Amino acid sequence: MQQKIQSAPTFVYPESDGKHIAETDAHRDLMVDFIQMLQHHFIREPVYVSGNLLIYYEEGDMKKSVSPDVFVVQGVAKKRRRTYLTWEEGKTPDFVLEVSSRSTYKDDIDKKKDLYAAVLKVKEYYIYDPEGEIYPSFIGYRLIDGVYQEIDFTESRLPSTVLGLELGEREGVLRLYNPKTQQWLQPPPERVDIAEMRAEQEQLARQEAEMRAEQEQLARQEAEVRAENAENEVNRLLAELERLQAEKNS
Repeated sequence: MQQKIQSAPTFVYPESDGKHIAETDAHRDLMVDFIQMLQHHFIREPVYVSGNLLIYYEEGDMKKSVSPDVFVVQGVAKKRRRTYLTWEEGKTPDFVLEVSSRSTYKDDIDKKKDLYAAVLKVKEYYIYDPEGEIYPSFIGYRLIDGVYQEIDFTESRLPSTVLGLELGEREGVLRLYNPKTQQWLQPPPERVDIAEMRAEQEQLARQEAEMRAEQEQLARQEAEVRAENAENEVNRLLAELERLQAEKNS
């Protein structure tokens, strides 16, 4: 009897760590906004943006994983992933943002900070508490010679050399500022509002242009009517003059 060749079992890495995506609406909204703002900002560049996705950093060990709230990897394929396996991708995140809280801050400032610096070599790491319940509620680190150095604020914002952007609060909410354009990146709802406003303005401009064209057309028609009436009046007067002269001569 011919022996069947069996394939080696495939190692499956779980796609969830059983934890909630966010503790509050503010935490969730900030995560979603940051991911979508960065995806839109880097839409034409080879930059992968994700968040709340399990990153496995040691092949064969399901316990060696972490799930950053927001992370950015430069130079990898821009595609949808179920998990991020660093040994397959050949790259670890360049930027990480943890949306922190009282219950997660200790892990964020100690355990994760050490992991991001020593193991994953994340170039920049930011921690932000949207509720302002911890101190400091906003801090950033840059990896220098394998050690995290605190990033200094510039005009109340933390500059990111990885993103080419600055992180800072706008109207009490953490947002991204582009120093090149001197503009804040707009989260999706605001982008939709602006797009709709521009569309309405363009529609109004078209309507005004059409109205002006119609008014100009009416003005031309009125001028033509006046000119025609004037010509008819002149012809009538000439005819009347000719009639009177004919009567006089007769």
